[in-house]
Amino acid sequence: MPITQKRLPGAIWLGNPHWQTIYPALLRAPLTLFRTRERLPTPDQDFLDLDWYGETGSDVVIILHGLAGSSESQYVTSLQHLLRQQGFASAALNFRGCSGQPNRLARSYHSGDTGDLNIVYRRLRHRFPQAKLSAVGFSLGGNVLLKWLGEQGEQLDLTAAVAVSVPLVLSECADRMDSGFSKFYSAYLLAELRRYIGKKRVFLDAQGLDAEAEKLRNLGDLRRLKSFWQYDDQVTAPLHGFAGVDDYYRRSSSRQFLGRIAVPTLLIQAEDDPFMTRAVLPAPAELAAPVTLELYDRGGHVGFLDGVGRKAPHSWLDKRIAAYLLERHAGSIRL
Repeated sequence: MPITQKRLPGAIWLGNPHWQTIYPALLRAPLTLFRTRERLPTPDQDFLDLDWYGETGSDVVIILHGLAGSSESQYVTSLQHLLRQQGFASAALNFRGCSGQPNRLARSYHSGDTGDLNIVYRRLRHRFPQAKLSAVGFSLGGNVLLKWLGEQGEQLDLTAAVAVSVPLVLSECADRMDSGFSKFYSAYLLAELRRYIGKKRVFLDAQGLDAEAEKLRNLGDLRRLKSFWQYDDQVTAPLHGFAGVDDYYRRSSSRQFLGRIAVPTLLIQAEDDPFMTRAVLPAPAELAAPVTLELYDRGGHVGFLDGVGRKAPHSWLDKRIAAYLLERHAGSIRL
């Protein structure tokens, strides 16, 4: 499937990639949705929290947030709001420790951790055997989604998938985050990750989970970590069974799984994404037939805002995702 080059609609003043990235992430307040929280136990005695929005009996969309995000991230609540208007129910998965309460284990989540998504999918597929299920992932969540789709191949009963602003080659993205203005994003995200680990260690100590708390103490002083290469080598790799950062990046990058995907999948990337470079993009021959890659001239990282004149920008991205899901759901038949 060839890569489709597209222009993002909207005013020219929305063309700056940093404005596209920062405005929705930091300046656009998340919608307040009256959602229902469900806690799913995991086989390793931990838990996952889902935040549901929409009508029971509707087709269901699983939504995966990005690094240092949660179901409260504005791109999640905005999409859930629009999906409900279009007749979908949605379940926003909080990766471990991201729902407002630390999880019970030292392990957390990472770009290649597809096990928890598989747990959620299997539970929902069993609970709603006649529903059409789809999935949407943003950034890290998009990498998890694409990797999982490739691993599972034709075993999935999934109607559609959408992945947005995906760090398809983790090592390339880690390099990009060490240069230029992208260091701003790196510093912000690393501070959030250090806060996440610190909060969890206090929680584990308070709960008497000494062995798990000790695993976090053994990571050493995290204040000196200034890059994702350092953080992933000292924290992510040892906590999740990788030999080191190179092993983690090699095994977890989703680009190598794109040729095995059997589910109709839309991949949305921006040429000006400050979290990556064109080097992460696959060649057309790397994409399985059901995968469509739309490469936009602008959009930043999980931005893709449009607007008219001086009006406040709004999310073109939500509309594109909803349109794709509606198209795929209308064209699919469950027997």
